[in-house]
Amino acid sequence: MLHDALGQAVPAFTEARVVSSDLTEVLPSDRRADVIVVLLVGEQERPAMAIVVEVQLRVDPDKRYVWPVYVVQTRARNRCPTQLLVVTIDAEIARWCSRPIDTGHPGLTLAPLVLGPEGVPVVTDAEQAKASPEVVVLSAMAHGQGEAAEAIGVAFLAAAAGLDEERRAVYGDLVLSSLNAAARRTLEAMMKSGYEFQSEFARSYVAKGVEKGREEGRQAGLLEAKAQAVLAVLEARGLEVPAEVRGRVLESTDVAELDRWIRRAASVGDARELLAMTGS
Repeated sequence: MLHDALGQAVPAFTEARVVSSDLTEVLPSDRRADVIVVLLVGEQERPAMAIVVEVQLRVDPDKRYVWPVYVVQTRARNRCPTQLLVVTIDAEIARWCSRPIDTGHPGLTLAPLVLGPEGVPVVTDAEQAKASPEVVVLSAMAHGQGEAAEAIGVAFLAAAAGLDEERRAVYGDLVLSSLNAAARRTLEAMMKSGYEFQSEFARSYVAKGVEKGREEGRQAGLLEAKAQAVLAVLEARGLEVPAEVRGRVLESTDVAELDRWIRRAASVGDARELLAMTGS
């Protein structure tokens, strides 16, 4: 009837089989989106819109099958319009994520909304950074290897004083690990010198011994601080950190590896993926 009455294409097949119509067990129980935000209105807190947020760092063909499920299930649960927002800091990944997903049902094609590096603003204004500190962190991650890296870092220093201690530490490590080497050296020099952007973040960073970074004792402290930052990001996102992952992170003696892990900890769906990405 699909073919003859409705004119729909039906592929060649050797058997038609009726399978279970119980959809509650179709997906594994650990299948989950990175973040789901529900916008509420009124005293009764009626859902006005839901946003499924996915952070994507690599091509993952499986996502083209699960993203439509995230949208449909979130819409059914909250009984409101639902959109999919994919965030990535890689232009190639952004192009892959933007490809429409044809579900096979006529008219049911999901076109992901993608925020790639081109869509992330270059935040160099101190007041803008203070108003939206999360945006300046994302700006550093997207543009921290370019010419604006130093200006982005300076803008973040201006905003750091207004953050609580936990966000100041996590955001600070994310920003510094995202900037190119020249910009990072400039910012660290500014924090040491008591420049006008000296904030509580800068003072605490210096107090931990940034100015003794070349000393043997400082190296151990730096490794420990970065390892703790990796674990803090995972735990702040509500992810369980298995003993083997915690041990591997705390035992790392590679500053560059820890810097990479700090950035990846912000997007992985499972703490074990942190090690899988490096082949560890």
